[in-house]
Amino acid sequence: MTTPQQPAGPLAGLRVLDLSRILAGPMAAMTLADLGAEVVKVERAGAGDDTRTWGPPYAEDGTATYFQTANRNKQSVALDFTNEDDLRVVRGLIRDADIAVDNFLPGALDRLGIGHETMRELNPRIVTATISGFGSAGGASRPGYDFVVQALSGLMHVTGERDGAAMKVGVALVDILAAKDLTIGVLAALRHRDATGTGLHVEVNLLSSIQQALANQSQAVVGAGASPTRLGNMHPSICPYESLPCAEGELAVAVGNDKQFRVFVRELGVPQLADDERFATNPLRVEHREALRPLLSEALAGKSAAEWQEQLVPAGLAVGKVNTIAEGIALAQELGIDPVVSLERDGVASRGLRHPIRYTPEFPLPLVGPPALDADGDEIRARY
Repeated sequence: MTTPQQPAGPLAGLRVLDLSRILAGPMAAMTLADLGAEVVKVERAGAGDDTRTWGPPYAEDGTATYFQTANRNKQSVALDFTNEDDLRVVRGLIRDADIAVDNFLPGALDRLGIGHETMRELNPRIVTATISGFGSAGGASRPGYDFVVQALSGLMHVTGERDGAAMKVGVALVDILAAKDLTIGVLAALRHRDATGTGLHVEVNLLSSIQQALANQSQAVVGAGASPTRLGNMHPSICPYESLPCAEGELAVAVGNDKQFRVFVRELGVPQLADDERFATNPLRVEHREALRPLLSEALAGKSAAEWQEQLVPAGLAVGKVNTIAEGIALAQELGIDPVVSLERDGVASRGLRHPIRYTPEFPLPLVGPPALDADGDEIRARY
């Protein structure tokens, strides 16, 4: 039997039906699992989740690390939605679930006879949660892939060097943000369900999630009619707030006010810059950033980014050398955050990143690796 042991946690006792694939939906379902819910992942018979084959890289047991990203602490059953016996199993899972997560194109579940209204008929208390690319109206038929939504939303327009090509963020950020939005919506809907006895349908689309996440950039458009453009690593409204070259490596510098700027230039050995009328206030520094940047770069040229970091952090400044991901994980370990956890399932060991939410007092963490395709299929099919 490969069913993960139900852990203690704030969502212990809740059952989640994960009908989603790729990243956004599975990550939302995994978040619920990390917080203690029991999650059954339904995968396509034969093929499974697309991300099972998205490699390299692969873990030592041959599992694609992309699949590991969003599928720990789950059970897996492989079903054919065109098979009536398998649909009976799905309907049984719906009756038992508190939450159902999917990212089918709008209308697809209706055509299979298990749409959200049908789910509610089977189980009035169920919270149904859907992630789509572009909503259920005019964009219902458009598949939503993170990269394309980064382009269409304007995120790529403000990402990259000023004179370079538009660039995507180096991770599927839109999917991840949408997963977090859906999780928030589900938890709010559970609160409503517990108060009224009736579930809600929660809908999140990738385009809306990233447009809100563009924050000050999108607000500049709707609030002031501005047209933000690419600035590389520079901030449109704060200076210096960017990466600067050093003797070795680059240093990310975030100087948020005039007092910090005075400390910064003092530590760099150029205190006179704080009294220069071009740089006395943040608005002036933003206006004259092209004059300020080479002066700061010249001052930083005498030491490596790591050396500057060692000097400037104790001075109370927000700086950091540009790390690799491995160096970032090592830093978290040094800071006592314990970012990496050991997982095991059926004797197969793996590692993953600890969920960032912590509670006091702590709950025992679920620490079960991602399932093999249909690992729990026989047991789940036998229930229904």
